[in-house]
Amino acid sequence: MKGLIQRVSHARVEVDGEVVGEIGQGLLVLVGVERGDDKARADKLLRKSLDYRVFGDEQGRMNLSLKDVAGGLLLVSQFTLAADTRSGLRPGFSSAAPPALGEELYDYLVEQARGQHERVACGRFGANMQVHLLNDGPVTFLLET
Repeated sequence: MKGLIQRVSHARVEVDGEVVGEIGQGLLVLVGVERGDDKARADKLLRKSLDYRVFGDEQGRMNLSLKDVAGGLLLVSQFTLAADTRSGLRPGFSSAAPPALGEELYDYLVEQARGQHERVACGRFGANMQVHLLNDGPVTFLLET
């Protein structure tokens, strides 16, 4: 499972012009589910997302986690993160999880996040989403479990 985390000042997700998820300061996590992923990997990705130290402390060093700053968490499914881009000029998706498994694990991740963190928003699995964000830094990391 992959999570592309971006530290944001604010972010929102729209589907057909309707805002379906929105946060202020926090993390936007684009989630890619791959074949062989399971709930244990989703749990690990969530733990890393909540505890990864990407926010500045009093000295400006990245020593604080999302939990420490009580920031928002916006989870957005992103099928293309599972793409194989090693060769050619067109991505391959053979390593991506089948849609049913992807949706099951994404929904599980959202449910677990809501049970562990106060401010959680999400996109809509499988929808054509428009993601608006103000990347703070920019600070972006690829987490893999």
